[in-house]
Amino acid sequence: MATQYLTDDMQTGTRTQSSAPRRYLFGPVRDFLTFGGSSLVLLPVVLALPADRFVATFAFAALLLAHVINHPHFAHSYQIFYRGFAKKAFAGSIGREMQLRYLFAGIVAPALLALFLVTAVAAGEVRTLGYAANAMALFVGWHYVKQGYGLLMVDCALKKRFFGDRDKKVLLVNSYAVWLSAWAYGNAKISKTSLWGIEYFTFAIPEWIVFVGIAIASITSALTLAVLVQGFRERGQLPWNGILAYFVSIYLWLAFVSVNPLWLLITPALHSLQYLAVVWRFETNYATALNAPASGTADEKGWNSSRNRVRLHILVFVMIGAVAGFIGFWGAPLLLTAAAEAPQKALGAGVFLFSAWVFINVHHYFMDNVMWRRNNPDTKLYLFG
Repeated sequence: MATQYLTDDMQTGTRTQSSAPRRYLFGPVRDFLTFGGSSLVLLPVVLALPADRFVATFAFAALLLAHVINHPHFAHSYQIFYRGFAKKAFAGSIGREMQLRYLFAGIVAPALLALFLVTAVAAGEVRTLGYAANAMALFVGWHYVKQGYGLLMVDCALKKRFFGDRDKKVLLVNSYAVWLSAWAYGNAKISKTSLWGIEYFTFAIPEWIVFVGIAIASITSALTLAVLVQGFRERGQLPWNGILAYFVSIYLWLAFVSVNPLWLLITPALHSLQYLAVVWRFETNYATALNAPASGTADEKGWNSSRNRVRLHILVFVMIGAVAGFIGFWGAPLLLTAAAEAPQKALGAGVFLFSAWVFINVHHYFMDNVMWRRNNPDTKLYLFG
């Protein structure tokens, strides 16, 4: 990714635009920590703690982190996706393929998902709701691996260190193999679980399918290691932050996430932090382009005013995300809980919280699958442009 930034012109004392390539989203340390380095720092600490003594503390901490990291990260996807949605979905200015993707992810998918949840709640079908929760787990895992692989590709573009088509296929196939085997393993080992008091059953996946999945994931993992070793031997350098993002997303946050209950509690916040790094860079570039001084007014005063407008834009963006996240995950479902008693008698007091959390998590994947595509004009302009 190459983004424009401001530099001092030592001869004139004014600010000028430079098109020099950016090698980091924010900087080497911040990229390392947000891409996945924080997981490497925290994991040894978590594993050293006695889980039975600290699980309540971590659960409380995870709930607090949800307010400031997890839920805003979901809200930001809505803020970006639906900005200018009518033009993208109906004007046809972004190409037929992307137009259809926006229409499906923005209208069809949420309508079908809402219809499914409303019908299940109205009918008192707890098992049907359980299928939605299991689908949420499936899509969340898919989202994790897509984000990890996507950040690897972003870091490749930042560092100008690219993988060949064959190597990229190995990396992508491995991420899918680990994701599906982890999901199958979870379904085979955990027969019943709950979300907000709504109990649901997982799918009874035969153990032989789990074994086959783990075997495939192991083989593709070995091939991935071979790709990375060969790349290092040939080029001497690799996009290490991107590789880190790839590694933690598919292994530490999926394959081995259940190794410790404390780690399971904080993983969503670590994933959301990774997502926020991309969103805030994207939004900063968007705000910079939106508030750039007019041609011919690019003096020191003009650049200072532009920079202040960008900061204000980001502050408002983050605050809206925090408020919208609270409304989506807590405010709206709790209002429904206070207003409608019948579904709660049939399914439990947490049915509306359950439905809201499932809806947002699943719909989040569909929106992201459109927003962060390389052929999305906004992504090209504000992330890769």
